[in-house]
Amino acid sequence: MSRRLFTSESVTEGHPDKIADQISDTILDALLREDPSSRVAVETLITTGLVHVAGEVTTKAYAPIAQLVREKILEIGYDSSKKGFDGASCGVSVSIGSQSPDIAQGVDTAYEQRVGGAAEGEEGDELDRQGAGDQGLMFGYACDETPELMPLPIHLAHRLSRRLSEVRKNGTIPYLRPDGKTQVTIEYDGDKAARLDTVVVSSQHASDIDLDSLLAPDIREFVVEPELKALLDDGIKLDTEGYRLLVNPTGRFEIGGPMGDAGLTGRKIIIDTYGGMARHGGGAFSGKDPSKVDRS
Repeated sequence: MSRRLFTSESVTEGHPDKIADQISDTILDALLREDPSSRVAVETLITTGLVHVAGEVTTKAYAPIAQLVREKILEIGYDSSKKGFDGASCGVSVSIGSQSPDIAQGVDTAYEQRVGGAAEGEEGDELDRQGAGDQGLMFGYACDETPELMPLPIHLAHRLSRRLSEVRKNGTIPYLRPDGKTQVTIEYDGDKAARLDTVVVSSQHASDIDLDSLLAPDIREFVVEPELKALLDDGIKLDTEGYRLLVNPTGRFEIGGPMGDAGLTGRKIIIDTYGGMARHGGGAFSGKDPSKVDRS
């Protein structure tokens, strides 16, 4: 059978784009908790020392947006200027208006209800009466490569990213910083995942950390190897002998997070879905209430 390589990537919670996603979702969650019928479309831009939140919201709820932004950033781990960003002192700009009435009328009453109406006593389910404010393309996908029915490359990339954050927060590798990325390349034999080819782990770190004598060995011992063992424990058969591990291949990663790159909501849509294994319609999830077809 033919052999091919397939690669997927993931990011940690401290990646600038993922910080933006989490801020948008934190605001969304706060509004939905107080008013489940809230209409929310919140975008976040984060850059050096500044967070800008914009969008359209129609709700009966109140959310202390600036406070929520700061709490989320501090929770992620950006709590000092030495790390390049401090949630306690960064600027927060908020520019939020109400949902367009043109969009609202399409969501409040479905097209079929407005055009065809409903016979008396046949109004139907409440969700059937709700319309969509926009068009969209959505794709679902499942496979038997993992217990979660997700493709193995993105599954392993996510596990490595979560582990990278975990060993930072629990003090196993205390010199790590919140920003990080992982990438996994797997060789397929036909349609079956057969061999782990390459793992790339890039992690922001404190200054004066030696890559070869400290960071790379720690990443292998405390991040990569435990997750490869966990794969076997989950019954996932994969040849991991002789895989190539690249740790911070640029050589240094001291400047990271919003100080290194601006972050924006909705720029990690492939990571949020199937890692490129399936089609994607282009719509992002974060900051949108369930009346948005991208989310629901």
